[in-house]
Amino acid sequence: MPRNEGTLDRALRIILGLILLSLVFIGPQTLWGLIGLVPLATGLMGYCPLYQILGLSTCPLKKQG
Repeated sequence: MPRNEGTLDRALRIILGLILLSLVFIGPQTLWGLIGLVPLATGLMGYCPLYQILGLSTCPLKKQG
């Protein structure tokens, strides 16, 4: 799996994932907060399958050579 998320994108996904997961424990205490696992996992891995399908990438290109 090649990385297709940049540093800022990854950081925002991790923060969003943690915020959504907190809904399971505090606030409305709803299981909908488990949806936060998706952005958290993609942020930690640096790979988003949806980006690959759409041909997107926020990861800066590496110099080859």
